[in-house]
Amino acid sequence: MNGTNGMNTSTTQATRSTVEAKGPGSGVRIGVLVTALLAACFAFQLNASMLSPALKNIEDTLGASSAEIGLTQTAFFTSAALFSLFLPRLGDVIGRRRVLTGMLGLMVVGCVIAALATSVPMLFAGRIIQGVSGPVVPLCLIMLRVEVREPKRYGTLLGVITAVNGGIAGVDSLAGGYLADRHGFGSVFWAMAVVAALATVLVATLTPESRAPAADAPGARRMDWPGVALLVVSVGSLLIALNEAGKLAAADWPLIAVLVVLAAAAFGLFWRTENRSGHPLVATRHLKQRATWATLLTTVLTMTGVFAVMNGLIPAFAQDAQAGLGMSAEASAWWTLSPYALAGLAMGPLAGRLAATFGYGRVLRCGLVGSVATVVLMLATMHSHSHVLLLVTSILVGVAYAGVANIVLNGLGIVLSPGENPGFLPGLNAGAFNLGAGLSFAVLYAVKTAATPADPASAGGYTAGMIAGVVILAAAIASSFLIPKPVAAEAQD
Repeated sequence: MNGTNGMNTSTTQATRSTVEAKGPGSGVRIGVLVTALLAACFAFQLNASMLSPALKNIEDTLGASSAEIGLTQTAFFTSAALFSLFLPRLGDVIGRRRVLTGMLGLMVVGCVIAALATSVPMLFAGRIIQGVSGPVVPLCLIMLRVEVREPKRYGTLLGVITAVNGGIAGVDSLAGGYLADRHGFGSVFWAMAVVAALATVLVATLTPESRAPAADAPGARRMDWPGVALLVVSVGSLLIALNEAGKLAAADWPLIAVLVVLAAAAFGLFWRTENRSGHPLVATRHLKQRATWATLLTTVLTMTGVFAVMNGLIPAFAQDAQAGLGMSAEASAWWTLSPYALAGLAMGPLAGRLAATFGYGRVLRCGLVGSVATVVLMLATMHSHSHVLLLVTSILVGVAYAGVANIVLNGLGIVLSPGENPGFLPGLNAGAFNLGAGLSFAVLYAVKTAATPADPASAGGYTAGMIAGVVILAAAIASSFLIPKPVAAEAQD
């Protein structure tokens, strides 16, 4: 991990990326390809966010507790994180269109099972199957990279596709609430199933097949399933530990300790297995490169610093009748989450093009610095209890994080991945996003709880949690300087 090694490996990385970037495309019309890929990303995003307003309806219909229904949500995101670790690599080996089509098909199956659910275990099974679709966005970005070789054009289209992953301008949540209120929670899953089925057909018929160049070599079309199993056990144990830690005082801390030890032991065995495998899931030499560990570290720190701020602390502050603004849940979404998602959706394509034009690292740091500045602005203005200032700062965080930092971090996972194994870094990066989200709620809410004063009218707990987020984001800015420059993905003029 020394500087010389990082310099050499980043040069090798650029060479490999250039070789793949100059490879022949299939000749497919880019507009048609982007339409199919966007349909796939829309389908996944609906699975991730459309259900949120329907959770209360599910509780009442199934006679379940909020904790039980919350566990089904956790199951979906955990499943999505774990499948993201290896399905992009499987796409490299057997074909990306084949894998993406299969993922979307299983998404349809999971939606149907959940729509027909008459019990929590049945809903739980449906959500886990839906989670197979976790790496939809990374796979779409890899497929786009094969066809679009011009850096600025790829950056723009990368921003278009990735921006959807931050929420469909809040329309997904609003539609979910509308359907649940009028037709029950099953209608939400049926709507997801229809969109997923359409996306399956579009991907299967309108996208070209592609594999990693190395996959065409004799005997190369093999998956390192022992490595997959060990990595899934390692990351899965860590994610479950983080989810448990998020319960704070109610958490089972001995269980958390066991899970952390299990995660460390499984990763140690994974490292040993990868060193001995003739077709490793992840070559350890790639894990040692700054292109890998610096990107993953920056993603985890960024998500830890900002995710729970915008998806937990700020909406909770807006709804807090004593310390905050006393809004309803629906009103708080209109004033915070919807404008945040809309700003990210609008900014995404521009951020992707700017990254390809002025440098991924430079634009990433602009987004991270902007995220820090806007969270500090929130801290400075939240005590004024102004709806307008809450709206403005939510929009600014949407621009800086959802519209810039999130877009560039997703893009770096694609453009820094080695040519012979282009699926490995996007998959690990997707896992890093989920790990950071779990850490964010565990860490920031722990700080909030510890700092909450006895006076219920005081916003001290919210303030402390957000300050912790700012500190972690500052660490993300520092780690971003360690990410090597993706030369082949940036315009040279």
